[in-house]
Amino acid sequence: TIQRQLKDVEATLAHIEAHAEGFEEIDIADVDIEDPAFEALLVGRKVKVLLSDVDLIRWKQDLIEDRNRLATMLAAAKQVDASRDAKLAKLRDMIEQKCRHPINAGNRKVIVFTAFSDTAQYLYQHLAEWAKGTLGIDAALVTGSAGIQTTLPGLRKNMSSVLSAFAPRAKERPAEMADEGEVDLLIATDCISEGQNLQDCDWLVNYDIHWNPVRIIQRFGRIDRIGSPNRSIQLANFWPNMELEEYIGLEQRVSGRMVLLDVSATGEENLIEQQSGNPMNDLEYRRKQLLKLQDTVIDMEDLSSGVSITDLTLTDFRIDLAQYLKEHPGKLDGMPLGAYAVTTSIDADIASGVIFCLRAEGAVAAKGQGSDYPLAPHYLVHVGDDGAVLLPYTQAKRILDRLKRLALGRELTDDGACARFDKDTRQGEDMRHAQKLLASAVASVVGKNEERAVASLFSPGGTHAMKGEFAGSNDFEVVAFMVVLPGVSA
Repeated sequence: TIQRQLKDVEATLAHIEAHAEGFEEIDIADVDIEDPAFEALLVGRKVKVLLSDVDLIRWKQDLIEDRNRLATMLAAAKQVDASRDAKLAKLRDMIEQKCRHPINAGNRKVIVFTAFSDTAQYLYQHLAEWAKGTLGIDAALVTGSAGIQTTLPGLRKNMSSVLSAFAPRAKERPAEMADEGEVDLLIATDCISEGQNLQDCDWLVNYDIHWNPVRIIQRFGRIDRIGSPNRSIQLANFWPNMELEEYIGLEQRVSGRMVLLDVSATGEENLIEQQSGNPMNDLEYRRKQLLKLQDTVIDMEDLSSGVSITDLTLTDFRIDLAQYLKEHPGKLDGMPLGAYAVTTSIDADIASGVIFCLRAEGAVAAKGQGSDYPLAPHYLVHVGDDGAVLLPYTQAKRILDRLKRLALGRELTDDGACARFDKDTRQGEDMRHAQKLLASAVASVVGKNEERAVASLFSPGGTHAMKGEFAGSNDFEVVAFMVVLPGVSA
């Protein structure tokens, strides 16, 4: 990585030296950046800038300083080759121990995640042939930029083929392809940290720790899934050899530099500061979650309620739905509106109450939310038995997690819970309590919509405050709901 950066700096310096004199007076508006004739006059990749518009003296001085520092760092880094890399040696020993003493009988599969494609290539270069020769297992490399490699002969070098070879059961690889062999060691970047079912594997290694704890948990989510054939799964983290506060503080220092650059370049207010309200950008939040990760594996539900939908996509739930539709074709098509199920709270994290799935009806209600809410016109709300909203519709990911924990894989009805519910409601004739909770759910959606509309007045990107408001319960219908009864004490 340092070597690539150093080459970029040297190339830029050479470009400046070659065209330091003889600039023509030209306006950027008159330049066709796609025309090769203007290539010598421009710098930049995504954003093109005329060399004549740059303070070349100051920029050259800064580039020379960067070059000297990068050269020093590169010289120091080169002293630590693979033979002296204690971290690589430790990883090799851990993989060998895992393969020789599997967590689950016969399972030698290992995933190694890293945030950097250069690191992934380095690991593949020094582990793949060793694993094949010493342990008799094939390895594969999957990155977004460096491509795909594998030691398994004849395997097509695309992501689908490699992941199917690594997790043939989870990926439902056809039985006739079994003779193609399997990959047991997968080295990858975060390009596969979401949306991939790799539960054939029972051991995942984070070779580096991302400062966003969500990313770490997303990685583990590739193997920590309902339906795993493994009795036990494990997560191993390589923590940096510095104090955690110092590691997290790196972002704070970088952000400070960005603020100075932003203000000096634009002369306007600090745009970065406008995003500081996002809890996922809060350094104290990250510090606490990373400290917890040092001792235990945490679930997405254990993260604060401020996790944004951009950090946690709903891909896993769509995969579960697709699998259900495949196994039960047409079953949901005939399901009537208002269908419900009854279950018992499985732990203290899921309070008793009702989880509603509502659907907005009518033209006014359909306009009540902008495109920033991914489930519109449907709204999930978890209401407690006391009428308090436990999770509003804006926490769809957490509500879906709870539904998944309560229902996925349970083919039989909870007869005990159903009997208690029938007794409390007189065989379903007295639903006043459920109706009270439904009113709270609707009020929550309407109220949250008003809050979001007002907030949009004070944020960039336009407002939806005047685009239509929910009038009340008449604008919704109940698609389905799950009644969660309190657990019965022994």
